[in-house]
Amino acid sequence: MHRYFIIYKPYLVLSQFTSSEGKQTLKAFFNVPSDVYPVGRLDYDSEGLLILTNDASLNHRLLNPSFAHEREYWAQVDGDIQEKALHELRSGVSITINGSKYRTRSCKATRFPNTPPVPDRNPPIRFRKEIPTSWIKLVLTEGKNRQVRKMTAQTGFPTLRLIRYRIGGITLDGLLPGEMREMNKNDIYTRLFGGRA
Repeated sequence: MHRYFIIYKPYLVLSQFTSSEGKQTLKAFFNVPSDVYPVGRLDYDSEGLLILTNDASLNHRLLNPSFAHEREYWAQVDGDIQEKALHELRSGVSITINGSKYRTRSCKATRFPNTPPVPDRNPPIRFRKEIPTSWIKLVLTEGKNRQVRKMTAQTGFPTLRLIRYRIGGITLDGLLPGEMREMNKNDIYTRLFGGRA
């Protein structure tokens, strides 16, 4: 039977259930059947939405680049980001992927007027009184390795904290770090792809 879970992966946790590196894994927080695995990944130092399932078809549809779907990230960046940098992000910037130059696809990039409703991070980011930070929302339809961090750094505003808030129509709403919710197949396919499984 196919099972579907959405989780809020905490900061400094690997997106897997086992590790030979001695780092904390999902196993410390989530108890799911042994055949259930994350779809895709979030970096160790990122946090937010992950989908866990044993449905290979869902895995394929979410990870195959030909099925472009939106992923929304909330990034706290170093500095007072302005429209010029946001315009660069929207238009696409040149980053390095596996040693080669890559130009990111156009995306949506907006600045939050105030800090969005995010849980405290443990440990918190390093606070520097003389350097402001700002929060931006980035909506991408691709997912290269450490893409958001590379994009914001390229515009001069390194990412300090990164949260994946949404995949398709599924969001983190109602979940805190380390929390999980099970969903049924029709609901998850409808919210991800706009139609039944």
